[in-house]
Amino acid sequence: MTSDDRLSDGRARAFKAIAVAHQAPVLSRSIGQLATTFPPFFALIAAMYALRETSVWISLALAIPAAGLIVRIFIIQHDCGHGAFFRGRAANAWLGRFCSLITMTPFANWRRQHANHHADWNNLDRRTAGADIYSGCLTVAEYRAMTPFARRARRVFQHPLVAQLLLPPLIFLFLYRVPFDTPAGWRRERASVFLTDAGLLILFTGLVLCLGAGPVALVQLPTIVLAAILGVGLFAVQHRFEATIWTRQEQWSQSGASLLGSSHLRLPRILQWFSGNIGFHHIHHLMPRVPNYRLEECHRACAALAPAVASLTLWQAWRAPSYALWDEASARMVKFSDVAP
Repeated sequence: MTSDDRLSDGRARAFKAIAVAHQAPVLSRSIGQLATTFPPFFALIAAMYALRETSVWISLALAIPAAGLIVRIFIIQHDCGHGAFFRGRAANAWLGRFCSLITMTPFANWRRQHANHHADWNNLDRRTAGADIYSGCLTVAEYRAMTPFARRARRVFQHPLVAQLLLPPLIFLFLYRVPFDTPAGWRRERASVFLTDAGLLILFTGLVLCLGAGPVALVQLPTIVLAAILGVGLFAVQHRFEATIWTRQEQWSQSGASLLGSSHLRLPRILQWFSGNIGFHHIHHLMPRVPNYRLEECHRACAALAPAVASLTLWQAWRAPSYALWDEASARMVKFSDVAP
């Protein structure tokens, strides 16, 4: 990206060459990650059901680590979508489909939509005028061109209470149940939505018949709601933050956008584990086929990148969603409150 002097495109390509050496999945590590993720998740869910009559509050407290494990499972599904978790395409596809019954995210449809995200992120000329409120943005000029009502609606829609707390559960529970933005020609992807719905229907019907509707709602709803909030929050702060860079098509490059348009979110070790190392998001965008368990070592191998990549603390991540507009005149992200009516 020539609009920023932190990193030349030539240097970005050189770091991408380093990252290539880390993209091969390691079977023993993939199996190990499955063993440390799925059994604890199912054990926690079973404990929540077992403890609900003893103490509802203890049962609900277990929803916190269970939700963290759903985030970790989503990262595994995400790796499968990139063909990064196993060497074989079929193995990635079947594991991704299995994960989708826990994350409630149709695998094939999400995979293709996400591939478009990787192709176009931080490119002002290849977006849908900010339709994606989590990784996209409006320009200041586009915002000013809106009617007063549309501007107010946009601000409400992107308020943290709405965008970060209310919308994520609705997306996972309801929006992903229909191919709402899937082109008619994407037949396999549209079918994956309905097949996932069928699988979820069978799964939850079986749980309700065995355990009752009340207990299933008490265990499953808090867990998926919290997981959705945590997962969407992670995705949002690593794409739209104060120091990110947006460019027009003639200036855009995949390597530059990876390192200047994605963040390195510095998380405590336990949160890094639950989030599957996705805080090294600049590395993920630089080389999407690096498995999540190799992102940190790849980051260390590219240590010279540190001055160029935006590094966020948890406090900076907390403030990041307020930066919603790209000001082309000053080449920086700004808040709604920074724009005069």
